[in-house]
Amino acid sequence: MSQSSPQQGRPPCPSRPRQRREDLHPARPGADPAGTVPVPGAVRASDAEREAVVERLRVASVEGRLTFEELTVRTEAAYAAVTRGDLEHITADLPGMGAPGANPAPPQVKRRFSAVMGDCKERIVGRIDGPLEAVSVMGDVELDLRGAQVPTGEVHIAATAVMGDVKIIVPDGVAVELMGHAFLGDRRVQVREPCPGERIPVVRVTANAFMGDVKIVDDEHHAPVRRAVASWWRDRRPDS
Repeated sequence: MSQSSPQQGRPPCPSRPRQRREDLHPARPGADPAGTVPVPGAVRASDAEREAVVERLRVASVEGRLTFEELTVRTEAAYAAVTRGDLEHITADLPGMGAPGANPAPPQVKRRFSAVMGDCKERIVGRIDGPLEAVSVMGDVELDLRGAQVPTGEVHIAATAVMGDVKIIVPDGVAVELMGHAFLGDRRVQVREPCPGERIPVVRVTANAFMGDVKIVDDEHHAPVRRAVASWWRDRRPDS
């Protein structure tokens, strides 16, 4: 996964696929043919301007304007932005700071997801205001957080797998903190490592596995075969 060249003083880090990156990074403006007058928006962005955009994204998430996935994608794009034009593109569909707040998404009422000798698959789209719990006993639980509203930018999950599996799907670019224990079981995190020192969303999981598995994956690792087929199909189509 490739990304814009790291800023001066910023360590390189993995980034999202080219196709998804280009959605938030259009062709960057340059200078006029003589190379003397910068095109509006081509002025290079400062660290302070990037942080201001990240804060604006956080406020938009609190107001219910951005899902967990959108917040994560745009936050990463803000830190990777090179010019002010890049930053303006990231927030182009958001109101300015100080605008009347929007009504937040409905709260996520269901907090406990369990499967006993069965399956439980949930795509959460409500507002997460508190911790979630996933319990699997000889069954499978799958929680998809990508479409959730997360005003605080943090999600806490207690996951327990007893002779079963718990799978938690998170957006690309989030930080995952894993705690807990495994006895004849496995706890795995398959997500791309974020850049250190950046204010990015966090998923904290306390995972206890007893002859079972608890796995946290991002969008990239969730369905790699399907993503590869979709990428192949997209690349073989002629450009419009």
